[in-house]
Amino acid sequence: MKFFNTAGPVNRPEHYKIDPLTRWDLDEILMLILQEKYFILHAPRQTGKTSSLLALRDYLNKGNDYFALYINVEVGQAERNNIENAMEIIVSEISSRVNDTELKGILSSIQKEGGAKQLKEAIEALSAFYSKPVVLFIDEIDALIGDTLLSVLRQIRSGYDKRPSHFPSSIVLCGVRDIKDYRIQTENKEIITGGSAFNIKAKSLTIGNFTPKEVAELFTQHVEETGQSFESGVYKKIYDKSGGQPWLVNAIGYELTYEMKENRNREVSITLDMVDEAINRIILSRATHLDQLADKLKEDRVRRIIAPMILGEESNPVDDDIQYCIDLGLIKRTPRGLEVSNPIYKEIIPRELTLSRQESFMTRFAPDWLDDEGLIDTNRLFTMFTDFWRENSDIWGTNIAGYHEAAPQLVFQAFLQRVANGKGFIAREFGLGRKRTDIMLKWRSSDRLEIQKIVVEIKILTPKDSLESVITKALTQTAEYSDIVGSTENHILIFDRDEVKKEWREKLFKEQREYNGESFTIWGC
Repeated sequence: MKFFNTAGPVNRPEHYKIDPLTRWDLDEILMLILQEKYFILHAPRQTGKTSSLLALRDYLNKGNDYFALYINVEVGQAERNNIENAMEIIVSEISSRVNDTELKGILSSIQKEGGAKQLKEAIEALSAFYSKPVVLFIDEIDALIGDTLLSVLRQIRSGYDKRPSHFPSSIVLCGVRDIKDYRIQTENKEIITGGSAFNIKAKSLTIGNFTPKEVAELFTQHVEETGQSFESGVYKKIYDKSGGQPWLVNAIGYELTYEMKENRNREVSITLDMVDEAINRIILSRATHLDQLADKLKEDRVRRIIAPMILGEESNPVDDDIQYCIDLGLIKRTPRGLEVSNPIYKEIIPRELTLSRQESFMTRFAPDWLDDEGLIDTNRLFTMFTDFWRENSDIWGTNIAGYHEAAPQLVFQAFLQRVANGKGFIAREFGLGRKRTDIMLKWRSSDRLEIQKIVVEIKILTPKDSLESVITKALTQTAEYSDIVGSTENHILIFDRDEVKKEWREKLFKEQREYNGESFTIWGC
């Protein structure tokens, strides 16, 4: 039985997969190897780096020109600045990956002699042992820390001139970040850049996300394997929601075809609504991939990028912060500027930042915003929130994991999450320099076929702007978003963050406006 793989490399017959060798420019890589180059492969976690390295290793070993070896140096991470111990562990990793008993004995002798340079000695022994040029793939290179990482890079660099007879003809370092972006802190607190420690790099390559064609190809394998059908538009929706991120695509596939038990009956057709349900279940599961991503939100260099994006503010971020977030897979460059990489990550970020508040809202609010027909009464909904904000903004509007300025947007989104509560769907649009946060709450009553699409534009009133100028901009922007999503209602929520003390009766208001033939309700709080 085949299945969608969400853990580890795609290297088993029962995995649905896109051929890893097609996910990068194989001709270019083979040319770099032919030219005896040392180069970098970097991409966000769980995008297929290891699968591609293993596939390339096997491809080379099927030929007669090279001996290719893959090692994973993450095993040395715990040793931090204990160089000798780390090198011994990495040499053990090399030994575990070779099959020749004689070579294992040579490597064992090197370990017994010890020393901080035993990695170089092991690599030299490996290269001398084989009659063919050696190609060495070193995975998880950026899992190493401080002096240990520095030592590995320098030992590789020191043997570069001995290739190919006494050192690998080609070495590929693989990790999340490009080595030029490393900032290595030694035990003496000295900062050394990866580029200076490893100045023999010929090129940096990366692996992108799946294309729409590859997503369709992956799911077509399931159709061919099981006969299960997919409603028209499902493949496109999976791509649009995931941005083609390989782990997300496979996770959605696994959820749709296995975790949703009713769909194990292959007579059941996979529908568009099932995709939304699968994504929501994946988010709620807080799978390791998503949990690791959420944990990065606590880092200052991530916060400096994400907080202004939530606010929609202009900012002047440091290039290294931008590149770090891109390397993590959190954000991407678009013609509109920096944006969160995909809609699923857009959903995860505010949820993770307000997790404790969401849990509190579950008990604080009963669903009194529903009318007798099970539809959302937005007048009740916004009145409940503005009353809550009036009473609790001093507490709830304070620091949220370092995202103080974005607290109003985040708290309101946590409130909407309580409203949706697994029965509705929230779409979010935010990005650097957009100067607004667009939200759509999609709700269907269990008693009616009617779908509510409630658009909310969140704006912040600051001392530099007049209320009327904020409303004018909001009307234009909300009308644009409303037209895109086909809303049934439009609301503008304005948080007054003017530091000049105002009475709440000045901040709280409700107003109706007409713009381009549509009605907009404006709420102040």
